[in-house]
Amino acid sequence: MLEKEFKYYLDHQAELVEKYNGKFLVIKGEEVIGVYDAEDTAYFETEKSHEAGTFLIQFCEHGDSSYTQIYHSRVSFA
Repeated sequence: MLEKEFKYYLDHQAELVEKYNGKFLVIKGEEVIGVYDAEDTAYFETEKSHEAGTFLIQFCEHGDSSYTQIYHSRVSFA
């Protein structure tokens, strides 16, 4: 679910960053339907007119750090 919205963000990331760098974007389908300074505001404002689970909230910035997690393990194999 929301694959289309995430693909839209990835395909248009460069132009979105030029316009909205540092903002939280609300994406539904292939359209930015809201731009906010805070993630919680983006959610609660959008939920007033769109059902939860039907839109993507994505932090807009250069690179992949806004959608990539790196986990480190202290496990050692001897």
